[in-house]
Amino acid sequence: SLYLLISLKSSAETFTPLTMTTSTAAMSSSTQCSHTATETSTKESNTPFSVAFVTISNEQTAQKLALQIVENKLAACVNIVPKVISIYEWKGKIENDSEALMMIKTRTSRVDELIAFVKKNHPYEVCEVITTAIQHGNPDYLKWLGEVVPPSNKSCSD
Repeated sequence: SLYLLISLKSSAETFTPLTMTTSTAAMSSSTQCSHTATETSTKESNTPFSVAFVTISNEQTAQKLALQIVENKLAACVNIVPKVISIYEWKGKIENDSEALMMIKTRTSRVDELIAFVKKNHPYEVCEVITTAIQHGNPDYLKWLGEVVPPSNKSCSD
């Protein structure tokens, strides 16, 4: 079994509910920064950092995508859990697959760019990309994350 426990904190020392942003087939595949794709946008988050969760076919494919993400400064760090079991419905059939799980740490202002990049480079027809705002964390780690990932230079950033 895989259990994930993530402690999250905002830099403003205020606690707000976690926001979730999901990518669906109905969302635009445009690489333009857009906050209209989901009801709960990353723009609404008051925390500077987020974690994105992405499932992918296997560890090798995850490593290749993770390297591209970090090289493009879309994340400071990508952790890869090599084997998770995913049970889901796809095209009317219940599927049971072994996948790798990527945990991607980034700036909240870069989430839309990250989602677009993953969608463009992911092997699945509809890839899972969900994010949650980081509410708590080691201040030294969060400082490092902010130094490694530059703020978005798009008009809808921070």
